Amino acid sequence: MKINEDALDNPVWNALTDTHFNQSIDYGNVKFYQSDFAPFGAFINDEDTSHAIEKHSKLIKDFFIVGKEPKMPSGFKPAIKYVGYQMIIYNKINHLISEDIVKLNEKHYNQLIDLIKLVYPEYFKAKTNTLGTYYGIFKNNKLVAVTGERFQTKNFVEISAVITHPDYTGKGYAKQLITHTANGIFNKNKIPFLHVDVTNLGPIALYKKLGFTIRREIEFWKIGH
Repeated sequence: MKINEDALDNPVWNALTDTHFNQSIDYGNVKFYQSDFAPFGAFINDEDTSHAIEKHSKLIKDFFIVGKEPKMPSGFKPAIKYVGYQMIIYNKINHLISEDIVKLNEKHYNQLIDLIKLVYPEYFKAKTNTLGTYYGIFKNNKLVAVTGERFQTKNFVEISAVITHPDYTGKGYAKQLITHTANGIFNKNKIPFLHVDVTNLGPIALYKKLGFTIRREIEFWKIGH
């Protein structure tokens, strides 16, 4: 199943003009997620982003533009560039799932946030979990691993928040959760993709082993003030 991938060239913009339209803040050719949903924004048409960044900085302390380098307002520090790989998969993953995987809901929220704060706090906000479906593995009623969905368009769903508690790594939980999440996305007739920092060699190797391929490099520009 091969479909037009153009939406992935600017994934945040296309999520905010499609599935996550109701979670967006519209600054014209610059859009951001509402600050309690996600710290990400994007722009099109080589827009001068300085005005939108200045306005958005009143709502959230640190945030990211995903894509081309933004133009910064005067008086702001230069944006910090992080480079990621955008990876994609077109076939269901054939990997044994031996753990009980639980679809997370409101009663799991505090455990989810506690686990994320421990490992992955910068990209996750109070309502990020409402952007898609999240799944977890529990041991002795404790949430020890999680994976979920974030950016979404008509045809694509991003796998995100691949997190395992440091005391429970090396047990294959991430592989099983990614398998479950990716195959669930395929069952919705959509294509899974993900983003990973180019320096995170362990996760990159894991994703490749499961069948993901690198589609492109993508830049995340961190804006602080």
